This record gives sequence, C-alpha cells and structure tokens, in this order.
Amino acid sequence: MGLKALMQALVALVLIVISAPLTLVFFGPLAWLYVDLQRRFLPTTRDSRRMANTMRDVAISTTEEAINGAASIRAYSRNSSFEATFMQRTETLCRAWWTYMCANRWLAVRLDLVSSAIIFLTTVLLLSMQLLTGRVSGSHAGLSLTYALSMIGVLTTCIRCSTIVELAFISVERVRRYSLCDAEAPDVIEDHRPTESWPEQGMVEFKNYSTRYREGLEFVLKDVSFSVKPREKIGIVGRTGAGKSSLTLALFRIIEAAEGQILLDGEDIAQYGLFDVRSKLSIIPQDPVLFAGTVRENLDPFNSYTDQEIWRALEHARLADFIRTKDERLEFVVTQGGENFSVGQRQLICLARALLKRAKVLVLDEATAAIDNSTDAIIQDSIRKEFKDCTVLTIAHRLNTIIDSDRVLVLDQGQVAEYDTPKALLEKEDSLFKQLWARAND
Repeated sequence: MGLKALMQALVALVLIVISAPLTLVFFGPLAWLYVDLQRRFLPTTRDSRRMANTMRDVAISTTEEAINGAASIRAYSRNSSFEATFMQRTETLCRAWWTYMCANRWLAVRLDLVSSAIIFLTTVLLLSMQLLTGRVSGSHAGLSLTYALSMIGVLTTCIRCSTIVELAFISVERVRRYSLCDAEAPDVIEDHRPTESWPEQGMVEFKNYSTRYREGLEFVLKDVSFSVKPREKIGIVGRTGAGKSSLTLALFRIIEAAEGQILLDGEDIAQYGLFDVRSKLSIIPQDPVLFAGTVRENLDPFNSYTDQEIWRALEHARLADFIRTKDERLEFVVTQGGENFSVGQRQLICLARALLKRAKVLVLDEATAAIDNSTDAIIQDSIRKEFKDCTVLTIAHRLNTIIDSDRVLVLDQGQVAEYDTPKALLEKEDSLFKQLWARAND
C-alpha cells in the first residue's frame, strides 16, 4: 500500500508539472515542508507507541495478578490498594495512547493544509497562465486539478505507511533485545555428565558462595559457607529479605554464582548442565505448580515410572483415595494451574511428585505456609518417614516445623549469621534464632 501510494504521488506530480511546468516553483518548498512534518512526526509516534505497548503489558499483567489473587486480595482487604495501582497504570497507558492519537491528528491537519496548498497554488497558477498567455487547455487544467485533489489522500497514506513500517520494527527491536539477554547454561554438557547414581549420599556444601540477580546489583548472598551432611535435616530461617529463597534459586542454578561454589557430594554443580543438576534435586514450593494435563502427566511428565510406583507415591501423600473417586483415575484432567483441586490437594500432588522422584536432596521452600494444619501434618509426617534417608533443606515460615531439625541455618542480610542445633541456638543468650522464636511465640 505504501509503495502504491508513493507511485500515485509521483505520477500525480509528473502530470501536474507536464500540464503546468511553473508548478515546480512551489513544489520545492512544499516538499521540504512535507519532509519536515515527517521528521517531526515519526519520533513522537514511535516513542509514544513504544510506551503504550509497554504499559499495555503492565496493565494486562496487573489484571491477571488481580484475577488470580482475588481471594488473597479480599482476605487481606487490599482491594483499594490494587484498585489504585490498576487505575494509575491504566492512566499511564491512556496518556501514552492519547499522545499517539494527538500526534496522528496533528499530522492529519498539517497534511490537509499541504494538500490544500497544492490545490490552491495549482489553481492560481493555471488561472494566471490562462489570463497571461491563454494557452492552457481545459483538458490540461482539469487533469492537473484532478491529480492535485488526489494528493490529499496520497500524501497521508505515504506518511502513515512509512510510520507503520517503523512502528512495526518496535516489535523487532524488542525481539532483538530479548535475543541479546544472557542465556542460561546448556541443559546438558556432553563432556561433563554425572553418573546415574550421583549424588549417592546427598551431601551439600556452599563454599564462599556469593550471587546476585543481575550484573551491577548488590549481592543477595554474600560469602555464604556451610555444609550439610548426608541425610541431615536442615531448617533455614531468617527475616524477610534475608536470602532464604535466594539460597534455593542458587541450588537449582536459576541464578548463577558470582563467586564461590556449590558442591553436591563433592562435585561442583557448575560443571554440569542444568538438566543434569535439576533432575537430581526435588522441591516442594510454597506455591504448588500444576500443569494442564492428566494427573499422570503432572506426576510423571517423562513417563519414567510404572502405575504401581505412581499409586504408591499417591498413597504416601494421602491422595490416592481422592484420585480413585474419579472415573478416569490417573487420566483425570488437571486444569491449568490445578484450579479443579484445592490448594492443599495441589501441595499434596507436589509432595507425591517428590516422593516418586526420590531424589537424595529435597528442598521445602515454605511448602506449608499457605495450607491448613491437617495438610501440613500430612506433609511433615511424610517427610519424616519417606525422606529419612534424604538430605532435607526446609525454608521455614512456621518455626515450629523446623524445631526438630538436626541443625538450623540462620541467614541475615544474605550472610550466615548462625548455624547450630536448635537447642544450642535457643540456649544462646544473644542468638538471632532465639529472638525469632520468641517473636513467633508471642
């Protein structure tokens, strides 16, 4: 369309010039004015459209967050806060679109003025030539005015098409920016693959480990050093922002080391691919993750276990009776996010997934923080019985869930503040863990 409009504009100009050669006198200034309008218009629309696209994504994500977390928002009476945030972001989006639309109206008015100037000047020139020379034929005059009138739509189409092309490249620009982001490590490094039985013991060691979420930011974990013996149960506690969840992200290599090492059975996990590391670890997260598919696919996505093993895992998770009530049994369909299961049942499915995997290292990332006490008791009982031969790292929200741990790791501002048995820490007068325990039991 843009090329067609450009050809129409050139043909119109040529025919006007052939009919009235003196029109070349005013076409130069009008062409300069046209280019100047385009030069002023493009940067404004490009930036306002880029801002509108960005704010549209923010507004959509805000809406999705409000819909998915509606129950929590109402429970904590945060309706007004979310409404204010949504209104502020929507207002920003509307301002960007308003700027974009105003720029379009600004251009339309000025292009109409340029087109009107072409018509007016062509008409005046034709009349002047007729009065002075009398050599202008009616057919030539009609042809010139007809194509001069067509310039109104043609000029607008030319600029809008060039603008659309440039705006379309905003998407290319965003894709390019994402393509230049640092990629994760490869899933598998063929020259460095662990043995099938690794890790055999489940010994975990952090050695002078430091990490951050992005280059240039401060460390979220600073010179962390501690070791976990095989089959030990470790509770990890600390105030909000102390680095508890960052420790989990580091172990699964979602964030990479800036300094130091993480050793699993004496092997540096950085030398292996991500799949080889993550497949050897299990996690029960705070927010249970289920995918659209069947119960079987959620428990055994790689089809590595028999039905008998899957049912055994469900039995230990106290979920087998519920699944048997469904006609499809293991083929029962799980909706996106597990919406057809309660929060407690979703967490038990995550527990069954970990039981099925039987990894030597299990991470509980505040797994019982958002569930009822009965489900909490089931999970705690299963961990004590079924994971007694595994190393368990528990990030604690309720301190009573880790009070019977072998040792407690206390983090403070991304550093190891204390690391000892719960009894020893409670007997220590200036213990940070003792302060946290006293505050939790007030």
